[in-house]
Amino acid sequence: MQTVSFDNGDELPVIGLGTWKSAPGEVYDAVKHALDTGYRHLDCAPIYGNEAEVGRGLSASIETGVVDREDVWVTSKLWNDAHRPEHVRPALESTLEDLQLETLDLYLMHWPVALTRGTDMPESPDDFVPLDDVPLSETWAAMEELVDEGLARHIGVSNFNVPKLRRLMDAADYAPEMNQVEMHPYLPQRDLLAFAEEHDVPLTAYSPLGSKDRPDGGAATYEGRCGPSTAVRTPKRAFGRNNAPSQIEDVSLHLAPDPRSGRDHGSGVCFCASGSHCSLLLSLSADDQTPCRPTSNR
Repeated sequence: MQTVSFDNGDELPVIGLGTWKSAPGEVYDAVKHALDTGYRHLDCAPIYGNEAEVGRGLSASIETGVVDREDVWVTSKLWNDAHRPEHVRPALESTLEDLQLETLDLYLMHWPVALTRGTDMPESPDDFVPLDDVPLSETWAAMEELVDEGLARHIGVSNFNVPKLRRLMDAADYAPEMNQVEMHPYLPQRDLLAFAEEHDVPLTAYSPLGSKDRPDGGAATYEGRCGPSTAVRTPKRAFGRNNAPSQIEDVSLHLAPDPRSGRDHGSGVCFCASGSHCSLLLSLSADDQTPCRPTSNR
């Protein structure tokens, strides 16, 4: 499997098993099956509500000799209610306990948004904490300490646009080593791609088949999945595979696609198409793209 290489020699498998919206009671078996079939990258987050179950599945696979710990890359994220520096380490320690790990391979700041303590999903403006009160740079400095202490091998961000990335990098001692964003043919993230190439901040693409969680009014023609476009259908003829796995994206772009383990797209195994096909996907016209999604990360 192709990997993304880091300066210290660590390698992140570009195909990962996402656990967002994985149903409780099913994640344990999904993780075990994924590791049995060759996955070596698990993407988690405490807000998903299933890290303890992911941890049990990973632990069982290690105990039975299916994998060794050092062969599996595990990513998790800092939730928005733990942005204050004094909350960052306890948040990671809770994740490590649930995942039954001593260290995390990659720890991401989940969103460039701070919420009041104990808030899962904001329901009113009072649930938000102004970034002037909890600057992203202070949260990041606390995450840098996690690397120094050996609790996380790498740190990065998620859902950051280019301006926020620039400001964070200007204040950081350690540059973000990953930015995980929604990215698919109908939200191609061209600005972020260009920034990633220029500054060597790899992107992880989540919802690479399209997202059903688009904003109101954003459904347009694709209704949460990439299906009607000729560009998306091409690989079925070229490679003899169905649309879902073949349309992910080309790993030559140094992206790490992260298909979720749900039932919508079969087994969730990615088939990486050719570079020419990737260029075709990213050249879809504006009329084909989700109307309001492209502004959400800018």
